[in-house]
Amino acid sequence: MIQVSTEETLLTPPRALNNASSRQGPRVDWSRIVLNVLLPLVGVVVALVLGGVMLVILKANPLAAYAALVHGVVGSRFGLTQTLVKATPLLLVGLGICIAFRANVINIGGEGQIIAGALMATWWPLTFAAWPGWLLIPTTMIAGFLAGAAWGFVPGILKARLRVNEILSTIMLNAIALQLMNLLLQGPLMDPAGVASRTFLAQSAQLPHQVWLARLVPRTLLHSGAIVAAVMAAAVYVFLWRTTIGFDIRAVGLNPEAARASGINVPVYQALSLTLAGGFAGLAGVVEVIGVQHRLMDGLTSGYGFTGIVAALMGGLHPLGLVPASVLFGGLLVGADTMQRAVQVPSSLVDVILGLVILFVSGAALWSRRWAARRRIAEAIVGSPVGGDEEGPR
Repeated sequence: MIQVSTEETLLTPPRALNNASSRQGPRVDWSRIVLNVLLPLVGVVVALVLGGVMLVILKANPLAAYAALVHGVVGSRFGLTQTLVKATPLLLVGLGICIAFRANVINIGGEGQIIAGALMATWWPLTFAAWPGWLLIPTTMIAGFLAGAAWGFVPGILKARLRVNEILSTIMLNAIALQLMNLLLQGPLMDPAGVASRTFLAQSAQLPHQVWLARLVPRTLLHSGAIVAAVMAAAVYVFLWRTTIGFDIRAVGLNPEAARASGINVPVYQALSLTLAGGFAGLAGVVEVIGVQHRLMDGLTSGYGFTGIVAALMGGLHPLGLVPASVLFGGLLVGADTMQRAVQVPSSLVDVILGLVILFVSGAALWSRRWAARRRIAEAIVGSPVGGDEEGPR
């Protein structure tokens, strides 16, 4: 990198500086990348330490507890595959969160959007059960994506047209989606076999076999939806950093006023971001229905809509950084169950430890973003180029 002092910056014509910078190419700000990676990990460690203190208070061995957690993830084929199964919906939800946050909007409606996608992924295969799998699977995914996108479009258009706070509208839509699912599972989508046997379980009929996603590892729940999620991560990266629409979304998120002054319709791109976020959450609901459960059941979301937000923050709000972050949180969800059984602690304690992880990771991500903002301001004052390109997690 060409080092330019403050005096040289003031005396050198801007065109000369731009030419010099362009000859060198984009500069990777490794210190920022390392900070974005290390801070969330430090947050996880601090949360586990505090969890260990609580385990001691409950007279449980924290070393044995955390050893059971790790063994539950990497100690068997089931643990490894189940980690990827849990990571798949987290990755899909997190991709939508990355898009929304890049446009400076917050999507808290992942739970409802997952339900919307799952409802469509149930109705569509049951309605078109005669279709072959090669047609039924992709159309089910598209239909579920569109259903989630429609659920995300509502708060998006409310924000764009009426300036309704998207946090409130997305949270309220979560409750509406949950009640809608309960209503349908007690009516049109209720399993006819349950009605005949008078069990009246809150579940739908089993989906036709041709819509089931293929198993990647025999006798496990790991399905081909994991591959779909990984492909979507690469696609979102290309969308955000290699397309004009993605550039406009990031411009809106970085500085809405500057984006508006340059002719970008800020409300439209914010509404588009919330719509896309809803679509990816809806796709998460699809893969859970046709990949894992093969029917719609109560408790489908498993908190993925909220945990996906933290996974996205831990991944630096970058699609590629989100991949390992989703695997980490998937492992925590799997290992926590093993830890609970191994040391006989209440399930509420496991929830507290996971909550501490979420709290500290979110705090670390917030501190990192504020530090980066202060650094950009300082560099702008002294006249040196702002470090970093758009290739690394941010």
